[in-house]
Amino acid sequence: MSATDADRVTEAAHRVVAEHDPRSVPISRFLGACFDAGLSWVHFPEGLGGLGVSRGLQAVADRILQDAGGPVPLSLNPMGYGMAAPTVREHAQTDDVRRALLRPLATTEDIWCQLFSEPGAGSDLAGLATSAVRDGDTWVVNGQKVWTSLAHRARWGLLLARTDPDVPKHRGLTYFVLDMHADGVETRPLRQLTGHAEFNEVYITDARIPDAYRLGGVGDGWRVAMTTLMNERSALGGSGSRRGAGTIGDAVALWASRPDLHTPVLQDRLTSLWLRAEAQRLTAERSRATATVGGPGPEASVGKLVGAELNQHIYEFCMDLLGAEGIMYDGYEMRGRGQGNDNGDRDVEDWRGPIQQRFLRSRANTIEGGTSEVMRNILAERVLGLPGDLRADAGMPWKEVPRG
Repeated sequence: MSATDADRVTEAAHRVVAEHDPRSVPISRFLGACFDAGLSWVHFPEGLGGLGVSRGLQAVADRILQDAGGPVPLSLNPMGYGMAAPTVREHAQTDDVRRALLRPLATTEDIWCQLFSEPGAGSDLAGLATSAVRDGDTWVVNGQKVWTSLAHRARWGLLLARTDPDVPKHRGLTYFVLDMHADGVETRPLRQLTGHAEFNEVYITDARIPDAYRLGGVGDGWRVAMTTLMNERSALGGSGSRRGAGTIGDAVALWASRPDLHTPVLQDRLTSLWLRAEAQRLTAERSRATATVGGPGPEASVGKLVGAELNQHIYEFCMDLLGAEGIMYDGYEMRGRGQGNDNGDRDVEDWRGPIQQRFLRSRANTIEGGTSEVMRNILAERVLGLPGDLRADAGMPWKEVPRG
């Protein structure tokens, strides 16, 4: 990265803040200004929310924007910013489709979801059964997805479907963008441990997708899905760009607010957790700083694996600090289906509830976005070069693979 590129990013960020004070304008307008200035994803091409510079400079822009009171876009549209944007940018068929999808994604006017997992295809994603059959210039989709976060709020969904059952499972998949408001798309909430309904079942019955909203080639869905998954793991594993940000900030704030509960043993635990969080943050910063305009690779699984387990340890510490107070959680009523906020913007979910809610929610961290076991396999095989697991169905047509 050059000093000139860093200056461009810095100047653009200061100009956005000066002309669109994030403390007084609607979030969508502020984020739209960021997109137009190329600050949504600085490594994207100009005109598509970027400046064509190193992705390592994103931290420079984010620090200026957030110090001025700007939001963390990933928390408002997590599947949009973390997964959909890089996938659309890399694999959409035309720039017209990219422009039509990326700006409302960036402003968070269009929330996104990810339609991958199915009742019979979780860790074995390539075994999915949802079908897409071509009918002229459209595709007719039938199937069921599950554990789909924010499907009830989403305007668009990233859909992986089977278009050829006669070839091995990885080769018969195609990737689409599904209109979640289309006829034949139904979402049903799944109540969680927290009492919220953040994720859903999605039933798709004869829903139609224009071929223009196919990402990548027919039968090339697995490769496109890897773009999504690598970016998902990078987003889930990334720490805040500031020291002490993120979940460790919750623990430090709780510790500072409750001096009556301090003990030397708990202080040692908090110190150890803070050091681990800082090591993770610096590792993520180093990864971003050395990245080019390309996407993350399998190394992103390191951050996801470490971050998920660290989050759980941090919130376990918080509950141990609170002691008996930790079981006092008045949050099990069905809620979290999304409300508007005072600025008229589309609010996502209440991700920042009481510490007890965050502890309960953290139990999912080692499952969502790929289990810790899957992350360890990826790192073993694709980073360390160790032999892969035995795959009994390798080379078999999908329709001949036994399924429960």
